Amino acid sequence: MITCLAHTRTGQELQEVEPDQIGALLRAHEQVVWLDLRDPSPREFEFLRREFGFHPLALEDAQKRHQRPKIDEYPNFYFLVFYALCVRSPGEAGAGSLVCLEEIGIFLGQSYIVTVHAQSVPELEEAARRWRQVREEVGAHTGTLLYAILDSIVDHYFVVVDALAERMDDLEEQIFERFDIRPSEEIFRLRKELLGVRRVLAPEREVVNTLLRREVPILPPQVTVYLQDVYDHVVRVTDTVDTYRDLLSGTLDAYLSAVSNSLNQVMKTLTAVAAILMSVSLIAAIYGMNFRSMPELEQPWGYPFALGLMAVVGLGLALYFWRRGWL
Repeated sequence: MITCLAHTRTGQELQEVEPDQIGALLRAHEQVVWLDLRDPSPREFEFLRREFGFHPLALEDAQKRHQRPKIDEYPNFYFLVFYALCVRSPGEAGAGSLVCLEEIGIFLGQSYIVTVHAQSVPELEEAARRWRQVREEVGAHTGTLLYAILDSIVDHYFVVVDALAERMDDLEEQIFERFDIRPSEEIFRLRKELLGVRRVLAPEREVVNTLLRREVPILPPQVTVYLQDVYDHVVRVTDTVDTYRDLLSGTLDAYLSAVSNSLNQVMKTLTAVAAILMSVSLIAAIYGMNFRSMPELEQPWGYPFALGLMAVVGLGLALYFWRRGWL
């Protein structure tokens, strides 16, 4: 699916155009063209190669998924890889990942931006709205459009991180308030999720930093302050993820301590029960020996005396262990 928006540099409102008009718009250099491709086919990639002259290596990176966030320089354009994040509900995620990653390939030229992605990305719709706002302050060029796209993507990171933080709070409540020692699988799952987010954020921070160092000459200087805001947000999210990873490590230690304490309590209880049964068994073993000259063997009170002695010893040990907290 191809969506194409064009905006005149003189301030005309955004308007959708047909793909067959893109060539004329690019040659006129009077429009800022945003071409968005969702789940493109090989035929549409061939269209990009023909109309924009993209390098085959860049097109290959856009076609193959799971690229590392990066920025590559080519003779007439730049190619960026960025990721949008979303959170699935626990029921929707099932045994899979809670955080979904949507890779976005961005071709950045002097008068155009081309975005390529497999699934629908709501942040790109938000970027179109922000582009309308920012262009009135900074101007209509690819720099403001790139800022609108990156800012919309990064701002949604906070929603994802907050959702993971709420899940962490639920785990802590299970462990500390309800003393539920079963969420070990969820703890390791969250650690994996945070690690996956961290692997995306670290290289994305370097991508934005490259844009800030003005190593991309097609971006106007007035966009730098806006990209600085995007960089600050990426750093904030990265620091937050690192903090949550440390907190989750503490939660895991607390969970392991709770499991260890529970196991110790079980062992103390079993030891106390074993001691009581051993004492009672000792008395039964003594009176079960087949010797003729045992003092109480032929006494009429011998049997109740042995049972009473067992009861007194057993109850005495049980009371002692109960006061010590073993039972």
